[in-house]
Amino acid sequence: MTRFATVLVVLLVGLAGPALAQEDCNAGPGSRGIAVANGYSADWLMWQPFDQTERGWLTYLPLIQKEIGTRCAPDTPGFAQALATFQKRYDRVPNGLFDRGTFQVFKGVWQERRPFVMARVADICPEPPPQSELGYLDPDEEHADRMVRLLQYDVLNAYRLMVRAARAEVPEIADNPELLQIFSSYRDPDADTARCATEGNCDGLRRAACSPHRTGTAIDIYVGHLAGHGVDSTRWANRRHQSRGPAYRWLVENAARFGFVPYAYEPWHWEWTGPTTEILNSGRLAPYPHTSPLAGE
Repeated sequence: MTRFATVLVVLLVGLAGPALAQEDCNAGPGSRGIAVANGYSADWLMWQPFDQTERGWLTYLPLIQKEIGTRCAPDTPGFAQALATFQKRYDRVPNGLFDRGTFQVFKGVWQERRPFVMARVADICPEPPPQSELGYLDPDEEHADRMVRLLQYDVLNAYRLMVRAARAEVPEIADNPELLQIFSSYRDPDADTARCATEGNCDGLRRAACSPHRTGTAIDIYVGHLAGHGVDSTRWANRRHQSRGPAYRWLVENAARFGFVPYAYEPWHWEWTGPTTEILNSGRLAPYPHTSPLAGE
């Protein structure tokens, strides 16, 4: 295992969020005015949370609900009360009103759970792992007609355990083999650099000059897409559509069981932080070494 993978720390504090209990989402009559405002902004707020204009914040609602420990809709007093508790925890005015400042807190919390981001904050671009530490995906794990994909062995094992659990727990995912297939995993840094030079789009939003995919711990997985858009289209309407699907919602609730954390801007992008109890107590699905599916061709 590479040094980067070895020193990854699983940031479990708050990762799973507060436990969800039986809720009365209409409780708290004093919050009804705030609830109306939240319901409106969830659909209609025009803002730039990640430097591109988008409408509303429903794309981020599953992550927000997970973080504040509620399943209440944004236009309910119950959601406002849960949000106020979160705001108080982070020394913001606990009024239960969703605003840009509160979202910046969410964004910071989520980003801090990504070890790669913390490395970049320290101005470190992690070295890629040697090829000998990368295992091949099986063809039925790859989305669309692309080159054979690679991941670090432990990440591949965690991914397979996660997909097995998702298909066992959600009939909609089990009935659609395309869901949770990988369309990007390990990417050779030299190839990424060449692509940046050719396409001129490594601006930190469309593509990173130092990508987490270089570590073999990041995966882009299929969670659906809006008709007329690509599987990794960053248009706000496509990302909002993806966030409503069963695959993404299951990941938000369960990916941490397998050591994966999200990049909030891209519903398809997840990064592995290290082994969890569920992984350690499960059988190994990615034997080391794993033979290339192309071997013998």
